[in-house]
Amino acid sequence: MLAKLLVIIGGSLNVIWGASHLFPTNSVVKGFGDISQDNKRIVQMEWINEGFTLIFIGLLVIIATVISNENTLILQFVYLASSIMLFSMAILSLFTGYRIKFIFFQLCPLIFSVSGLLIFQGIFWR
Repeated sequence: MLAKLLVIIGGSLNVIWGASHLFPTNSVVKGFGDISQDNKRIVQMEWINEGFTLIFIGLLVIIATVISNENTLILQFVYLASSIMLFSMAILSLFTGYRIKFIFFQLCPLIFSVSGLLIFQGIFWR
């Protein structure tokens, strides 16, 4: 039961962090200053894309956990694939966003890693 709760917390972190990407999108784009309209659209698309990706991973994990009564092979695959994606995003963020002197970018690797670990441990609950 505790393992399922930890998985749901890990999924919820993704939903919350993903949603927090969507609200400041226009401010982020404006922060790049005078760039071309195409570049503005690219930044906007990528910012929204990361938010949607995080929300999708979180909801997938939460829904799969809630509807499953036992730890099946499919559920384990959902946890493993989601964790791998989050660890990959953590590594990418560590080498890119973490180097930016803005605390919210620096939190990404930590949040992705923690939620990935919380979800990964769900593979082993019985």
